[in-house]
Amino acid sequence: MLAAVAAILAGPAWAAEPVDVELVLAVDVSLSMSPMELEIQRNGYAAALVHDRVLQAIADGAYGKIAVTYFEWAGVTSHKVVVPWTIIANKADAERVATMLSAQPANSARRTSVSAALGFGADLFAESQYLGMKRVIDISGDGPNNQGEPVEMARDAVVGQGITINGLPLMTTGGFANVYDVTNLDQYYADCVIGGPGAFMIPVNDWSQFPEAVRRKLVLELAGPLSPAWQTEEAENPPVVKAQASPPADCLVGEKMWRDRSWMWDQR
Repeated sequence: MLAAVAAILAGPAWAAEPVDVELVLAVDVSLSMSPMELEIQRNGYAAALVHDRVLQAIADGAYGKIAVTYFEWAGVTSHKVVVPWTIIANKADAERVATMLSAQPANSARRTSVSAALGFGADLFAESQYLGMKRVIDISGDGPNNQGEPVEMARDAVVGQGITINGLPLMTTGGFANVYDVTNLDQYYADCVIGGPGAFMIPVNDWSQFPEAVRRKLVLELAGPLSPAWQTEEAENPPVVKAQASPPADCLVGEKMWRDRSWMWDQR
């Protein structure tokens, strides 16, 4: 009798559906992004998800499916889930996700909190009803953290949960607020943002490179290092190498720039 009551109070039991990867796509929409750049990002992810190489990397997995969610971020309270947790096991699934991405235009928001985006992304795994062999946050952005807790602290907390963080630093020097750009954003992402087993980044130096960079990044995230898909990517493209610099990037550079230029309008 007591066991039955306990079961009722605990709610219905459910088993998480196994997938190869639980993937969180975290995309920067701070005011430094122009409407055209926001559209390029949405279209780039939509095109990458339905690309044959990405679909093949998914099919080659042990379960042949992944779970993905997509959200857009800016400041500490600016997080919008555009695609809730969704299974992709075939092209039809990927096309449904692509349709969700194109259903509504993206909206910009103020400030840039990479740290809050990482924390929000990590929290999304708690809402997932899937069990991935690997959990990954794929974060793109065009500037350093300038709001919220220091990005190193957030990164270490997320990695401590067994989550890998990969990066897509957008070194495009465009948009509305490029006074806050840093020239070594790739180094900043390498030293301050990415982390966990097999973590890597792919810098984007021009918006024309974005669709290909996203496609390649997804293939590398979904395929294992010994898979044919990984080997093909490495053979056809330059290897993913972390930027080299001395001394290492200043992980508080964004906060310092914001403090020193706080007399300007509050826009990133």
